[in-house]
Amino acid sequence: METLQLDLPGNDPRLGLCTMARGLIGSEILRIGAEIRAAQARGDKICNLTVGDFSSKEFPIPAALREGVLRALAAGETNYPPSDGVLRLREAVREFYRTRLHLDVPLEATVIAGGSRPVIFAIYSTLVEPGDEVVYPVPSWNNNHYCHLVGARGVALTTRFEEGFLPTAAALRPHLRSARMIALNTPLNPAGTVLREDELRRITEAVVAENRRRAQAGEKPLYLLYDQVYWMLTFGKARHETPVHLVPESAPYVIFVDGISKAFAATGLRVGWGVGPPAVISAIRDFLGHVGAWAPRAEQVATAEVLRDAAGVDAYGREFRAQLQARLDRLHQGFSAMDAAGLPVRDISPQGAIYLSVQFDLIGRRGFRTNDDVRSYLLREAGFAVVPFQAFGLEGETGWFRLSVGAVSLRDIDEALPRVEAALRKAT
Repeated sequence: METLQLDLPGNDPRLGLCTMARGLIGSEILRIGAEIRAAQARGDKICNLTVGDFSSKEFPIPAALREGVLRALAAGETNYPPSDGVLRLREAVREFYRTRLHLDVPLEATVIAGGSRPVIFAIYSTLVEPGDEVVYPVPSWNNNHYCHLVGARGVALTTRFEEGFLPTAAALRPHLRSARMIALNTPLNPAGTVLREDELRRITEAVVAENRRRAQAGEKPLYLLYDQVYWMLTFGKARHETPVHLVPESAPYVIFVDGISKAFAATGLRVGWGVGPPAVISAIRDFLGHVGAWAPRAEQVATAEVLRDAAGVDAYGREFRAQLQARLDRLHQGFSAMDAAGLPVRDISPQGAIYLSVQFDLIGRRGFRTNDDVRSYLLREAGFAVVPFQAFGLEGETGWFRLSVGAVSLRDIDEALPRVEAALRKAT
């Protein structure tokens, strides 16, 4: 049988793609992940800190969630869910926010989706016109790509190590008048840092003030996309806060993005939600209905049961956070000891999410010219796999990397740290 020629003839098989698709850039994180998987398949011993995901061996989902999915499947919960989500889950999310975050919202302010990513894309698609400005800090996850998908003009604000790579009201304020939306994420992927309450209050008050001006001028409002999918994972003195709790007047302008992927190690179950102004949520519901980005019905039913079990959520959360913090602390202690010994490395003490920010200050030494040079060296010499902040939009060869602990054990870390120390000594 003759093999079919499927691509277009000629030198450009992508000729038929639209302008957006021709300019679309694939995920740098997924590219690095594929490289690591290939190395592991060859038998290389690697401490894989690249994936923002969880090993089910290290971090299983709650037993109640697993059993709830099985019960729901056995009960025949296998058909289409409503386009805005199963009612009992929307009610459970509403109650969860009321008791945990002190936010009392109407039922029509909630929508369920197949993870938090479809909610983010739907927010961009329903609020942002081509050419509109979206302001977001860098490093941050995927905002540059979402801007490309909808034709927005992304305004990337470079953040600083001294501020935990988080934005400030002072940095955002000059851009508010021309922006259509601000995109914030806390705890932050990739830095693992948490936006302080006082800074969030200042940012939110600035958003409210700008919207008062726009209301008087008859202009479209400025929205705040608030991605808090890691909000249940904070460590030490760090505490998560919300714009609406701090400044209730901001409620008409804030859309929350959330889900079970991170707080319950359930990335593959694909249950996320948005909470915000009902008129915006209604548009998001209709958008998601057209693309069919619904969470599976059985998973929705099971998630509703889990969220209503306050004692179960607390028990799982305590153990889960302790396990994550142990890994983050072990890395932090190791790098702090190397820093104290004069090696070119520093990091930020763990605050939230599943990430640690580490700077390997090797650029300019012994032939290291780029972050990718550093990344490749650590992988080759120490079997230590990390992701540069450039994958999150931060330009320049800064030596800063994201380390994710969701797929490694304490033993993996303990075995890897001496290899990293030896590699740094060799490099300097």
